[in-house]
Amino acid sequence: MGKTLTAYFSASGVTGRVAEEIAEAAGADLYEIRPAKPYTAADLDWTDKKSRSTIEMNDPACRPAIAEPVTDMGQYDTIFLGFPIWWYVEPRIVDTFLESYDFSGKTVIPFATSGGSGIGKAEKSLQAHCPGADWKKGQLLNGSGAGAWARSMLGV
Repeated sequence: MGKTLTAYFSASGVTGRVAEEIAEAAGADLYEIRPAKPYTAADLDWTDKKSRSTIEMNDPACRPAIAEPVTDMGQYDTIFLGFPIWWYVEPRIVDTFLESYDFSGKTVIPFATSGGSGIGKAEKSLQAHCPGADWKKGQLLNGSGAGAWARSMLGV
């Protein structure tokens, strides 16, 4: 079995905490999908139609730049991909990540955090942006149990 990566985007730290639990349980490397221009609290105000996050999510072609690339993506066979649900789907920076690498032949396992939305629409969107990957069923992980879920996804 090859190496595993837990890649995640976290705006407020919630998804980051889940990603850390998954990486530890799975014995995976950890990579944060960080925007080249960090988000401010005002940028993340989804109630403001002029906020950066609202503008990005209203533009399906938007691809925010990522601060640093993954070192040697080729070494990973399995990628846990985490993000908060924004507007029922993954944030656009996750699309940037998916479109930056060749995931052909790699297993990608999505996980998300959300205050009320499910992961279903995000799963369809992710697969459309990255059809070459072997996508596994995603999971909404808002509380404890992320480590056990990750181990079960790896069959350990």
